[in-house]
Amino acid sequence: MMVSSYPAPAARAFKLPRQKAPAGKVRESMWTCPKCGRQLKKEGQNHYCVKVQSVDAYIAIQPESVQPILQRIRETIRAAAPEAVEKIAYQMPTYWQGKNLVHFAAHQKHIGLYPGDEAIPVFAERLKGYATSKGAIRLPLDRPIDYGLIADIVKWRVEYVTKGEKAK
Repeated sequence: MMVSSYPAPAARAFKLPRQKAPAGKVRESMWTCPKCGRQLKKEGQNHYCVKVQSVDAYIAIQPESVQPILQRIRETIRAAAPEAVEKIAYQMPTYWQGKNLVHFAAHQKHIGLYPGDEAIPVFAERLKGYATSKGAIRLPLDRPIDYGLIADIVKWRVEYVTKGEKAK
């Protein structure tokens, strides 16, 4: 019988699952939204109290300081894609023309622009300096918004969606 010269593995430390508060009791560390009564982990945590039904309603529930930016993004997208249908999808303003062209959303420190993952490499040079991930662009609120870039991305998306991969 062969004996290993390696030491026995140390006992693993397993994390216990988080305990739920008993029925009818609120965990002390939870914060309750005064508008909708929803319990959240952090005080002032960003969430949607209601499901919005229109882009106007979406913009109206955002902080006043962000509303003009969102309205201008909306106008930019509508000008770049005049045939697109404006709707709410995934609780975000969405522009659809046979397929989703682009979504946008307000966040605490940035505006998220979601043109799909195909657009990111095409505009990589112009997106330097912006945080990006697969299909997402973060436009920081502490810098001027490049509405020309948004228009160009949307125009590219219209061409990409209507003509397929030839738009590359």
